[in-house]
Amino acid sequence: MAKKKQVGRRVEGWKAKSWYKVYTPENLGKAYIGDTIANDPETLIGRVMQTTLGEILNDYAKQNVKMLFKVTSIAGDAVYTDFVGHEITRDYLRSLVKRRTTRIDCHIPITSREGYAVHITATCYTLNRANLSQTHAIRGLITAHVTSAMQGSDMTSLVNGIISGELAKELFKIVKSIFPVRRVEIIKSKVEIPLTPHAA
Repeated sequence: MAKKKQVGRRVEGWKAKSWYKVYTPENLGKAYIGDTIANDPETLIGRVMQTTLGEILNDYAKQNVKMLFKVTSIAGDAVYTDFVGHEITRDYLRSLVKRRTTRIDCHIPITSREGYAVHITATCYTLNRANLSQTHAIRGLITAHVTSAMQGSDMTSLVNGIISGELAKELFKIVKSIFPVRRVEIIKSKVEIPLTPHAA
């Protein structure tokens, strides 16, 4: 014989939780990017939220750029975040690979003015296959320019340079002077930010 269901008031799990509106950092316009749910707002601190650059800018052409934000502070039902990285989608990267060409990846660690460790991955796609010495030269040139241009920059300048495509355009012009290239992309970045809540 089946047991009778418990009678009485019981708060369902979802009903006990509250919804919070999530916003990008001030250097990205404090744009509303969606909602998240929690039964205790303090559990949101440190949570990483994902959206696309296309959704932030209302530009469908930027849907291939995934943006990552970490929750650092809460005010009422508003959740504020810091940028902690971006990544180009795999489908888009696969579309850039062509036969008889070379893909050159450069992993470049820098430090922002605020003291955050930032790891940048720049990728160069050549028009023709590059030999080992040419690959080393291209990688050295990209690494030197990114370090020179970005080391010690504030986070606003750094983030804008990465996601606007300006840094990639600069790298393309520089590399093109020594070897024919088809494209240069900043395919990934990762920012290590300590959990120190900022003012909302």
